[in-house]
This record gives sequence, C-alpha cells and structure tokens, in this order.
Amino acid sequence: MKKIQKLLVANRGEISLRIMRTAKEMGIKTVAVYSEADRNAPHVKFADEAVCLGPPASSKSYLLMDKIIEVSKSLNVDAIHPGYGFLSENASFAKKVTDSGIIFVGPSPAAIEVMGSKLAAKHAVSKYDIPMVPGTEDAISDIPAAKVKANEIGYPILIKASAGGGGKGMRIVENEGEFEEQMNRAISEAESAFGDGAVFIEKYITSPRHIEIQVLGDMHGNVIHLFERECSVQRRHQKVIEEAPSAVVSDHMRKAMGEAAVKVAKACDYYGAGTVEFIVDEKLNFYFLEMNTRLQVEHPVTEMITGKDLVKEQILIAEGHPLSFSQEDLKIHGHAVEVRVYAEDPRNNFLPDIGNLQTYIRPQGSGVRVDDGFEQGMDIPIYYDPMIAKLITHADTRELAMDRMIRAIEEYQITGIETTLGFCKFVMEHEAFRSGDFDTKFVEKYFTPDKLDIQWTEEELALLSAAAVSLYEKQKTDLRRVKSLQNDALPRTNWKNRLL
Repeated sequence: MKKIQKLLVANRGEISLRIMRTAKEMGIKTVAVYSEADRNAPHVKFADEAVCLGPPASSKSYLLMDKIIEVSKSLNVDAIHPGYGFLSENASFAKKVTDSGIIFVGPSPAAIEVMGSKLAAKHAVSKYDIPMVPGTEDAISDIPAAKVKANEIGYPILIKASAGGGGKGMRIVENEGEFEEQMNRAISEAESAFGDGAVFIEKYITSPRHIEIQVLGDMHGNVIHLFERECSVQRRHQKVIEEAPSAVVSDHMRKAMGEAAVKVAKACDYYGAGTVEFIVDEKLNFYFLEMNTRLQVEHPVTEMITGKDLVKEQILIAEGHPLSFSQEDLKIHGHAVEVRVYAEDPRNNFLPDIGNLQTYIRPQGSGVRVDDGFEQGMDIPIYYDPMIAKLITHADTRELAMDRMIRAIEEYQITGIETTLGFCKFVMEHEAFRSGDFDTKFVEKYFTPDKLDIQWTEEELALLSAAAVSLYEKQKTDLRRVKSLQNDALPRTNWKNRLL
C-alpha cells in the first residue's frame, strides 16, 4: 500500500472542489489544473498548487493527457483523480497514468475499456444470471439483416451506438418503414460523436424508468452496493433530477438489483467507485443497461442516505486498502433529492444560456447541501457543460425531502442568466413526481414552457413599460399588441436584447 501525499484533480468546477475538500480532510495536498477561462475559478484558489493547461477549449486544456501527466511528475504528484467527464472514462489515459508510476484513482484501464463499449459490457456479463434487454449481441451494419432481427425482437426497437452516451447515436424506431432511415442516422451520428459507427439493436422499453446502483470494489476481490438512485427525470436523455432511494423499489427488488450490480462489477474485476445502470419497465422488471466506470454527478444522494464519503473510499481503495465496511453494515437513512442547476432556459427547449452571475446566493439550513464551482460575479463559460451547481436536500422522508427542496430552490438567488431552478421546482410540486408515478418521459408528458410563470423584476417591468410607450409612439400600434410583450415566451435575456 502506498499512502497518497499529493493528489492532482484532472477536472474543473464543482467536482474538483468536492474531491479536494475530502483530500484536505485526509491530509493530502492538492493540485488543480485549469484552462485560461477558469483562471479565477474557486477550485483553482482552493488547491495548494495550480497549473494552467492552456486555452479555454477542452481539447487544448482539460483533455491534454500527456501534459497533465507531465505536470503531475514535475510536482511530484502521487495520484490523479479524473472526476467525471473529460478523461474519467478514457482507458488510454488511465493506462498512461499507471504506466508513468502515478496512481489512477479509478478502476483498471481494462475495466474502463470493457465497460466503455456497451456491446463489450453485454458480452462480459452474459455468463452471469443478469436480466438483459432483448437485442443483438454484436454490432450490426447490414440493413436487410438488421431489419430481420428487428422484426424478431418486435417493434418498437432502439438503435444505439456501442460507444455512445448522452443520447447520441440513439434512435427509436416505431415500425419497419422508418427503420433504414433511422439506422443510417444513428450510424452517422455515432461516427461523428465517437469516431465509431458501431450500432446495435435492443427492444425499446415503453414507459421506462432509469434506476442505477452504486457499487464499490477493492483490489482484494470485495464488491458491495450502496443501494439505488432514481434518475428518470431527464431532458435530451440526460438527467436533471435524481433521488435515493427510489419511490418504487421494494426491499426484494433492491436486493435483486444490488446483487445483479455486484455481479456486473465482478465480471470485469472492478475496483473503485462505479455505477451499474438499469432500465426498468412498467411492470418493474429490470434490465442491465451499462456501467459507468467513474464517480457519478449524482453521487451526493447516495452519500446522504448512507453516511459514506465516496471520494474518501475511492482514495483508500486506490491506496490498496480493503473495504472498511461490509454489505451488512450499510443501511438507508432517510431520503435525498438532487437537482442539477444548469445555465439553461427551460422555456427555450433547455438551450444553454451564457452570461454573468450578477446575483449568486446559495440556500442554507438543515439538510441542504450545495456542490458548486462558481461565485457571484463570475461568467458562465461557453466551452463546457452548463451545470452551475448541484442542490441536494436530505430528510427523514421523501415528502419532507421534496418540501425542503422547494424551500431551498426558492431561497437560491441567481440573476443574470436563465437556470433550470424554476423547472426543478415545477417537478417537485407535480403530482406525478410526488406520487412516484413517472418515467423518463416526464418532460414530454407534463412540461411545456407556459408551465413556468415569468417573475419579472422591477427593472425589467420598467424596461417593458418604456418599450411599450416607444413602440406606441413610433408605430401607433394597438395597445393590445404591446401588452402581449409581457406574455411572450421568449427568454428574458432575449427580451432585453430586443428592447435595448
């Protein structure tokens, strides 16, 4: 076992801060890396040392594998933590790190490579008794043969990129007539996004829920699970709201899913923190989907209900320690909910909204946690994921956790940009979510832009009034047209640009 004395976090923003805080508690020195766009970011100020990697574009900074390793060696870094995103699931990077004599805080390169391909992952777990969605066992490109297979599976079917993620290279096909067009699109998108056009076919599960299991494994063959997370509220196939535990998972189902997740991890000799994702149908049958070989964005809800620091466990495992607790030691304590605060406009199809955080005041109080990487006055850069923060609440019951989340959202003050906070409050108050009767189609079924009430500031109302007078004087238009300005569904930032 090697004690880690200095840790470099090959990431940015809230996850860098979150990792470095745990490292500091463990007596470990930290090194931050940053792009020119993040020069004044909180994670840079927090670290013991910080090094600029290059220009803002991630391809010229956060994705520079050799430069990150070079910096690590020059500063006598013992270990590198990749966080999530960027290089976190890059087997080549993990191998370069370990080959250089530096500890990679994550799984082995081999495990990353196997689970990085959905088809390879399916092959790896096929020898275990794990429920799998009916579909092809290998990549398929021959359209006539693929049509035959699709008819055998039964429509609707899903065409998926083997190397995919985030909904890219994914197409739902309702019938044979649209199969060829959708398959060509999936292949093209997969090649463009991942440089790999391999696709496969699965039965499309209607009314699906996305439920995942957190696992931990050490280098001594021990693997345990830390219960489930419900991640079904999504937009563009990407999560917005997560909770633990799920409102629909019984003790029996939890045990079965947990055991299946442990088998998946053992299928690739997994160590470190990972997440096994399942798709669940309307009858609560669950099927293996994929494994994420890294720390998940939504890991805080698991930490809240188990009392375990997952980053601390990652570091201890990387040092070679066996797990310090068993499956029997783990219990669920209360309920936790997480909402992702994105710089996006829900009224405008959740498109990113860049700008300056003119006001940024975090909520506080019992059972409220904010993981973020921004401060008031900072700009939201256009180069990276638009997530500003993760807001998490914890309480004894699910109902209290949701009510606490509503209070925290109302207390969270952000101006200068549009955010998803209003949408998240809408979800917390919606009967489908509160009852637990929802699936991944929540946004399509229940949300339209008019569901969010526009709360104008006094300054904006004055601006609208002045604009109304100006328009009336110049164009002699009907006052009814001017009044309609206040009901327009355009983003607030667009209104200001138009009126000024």
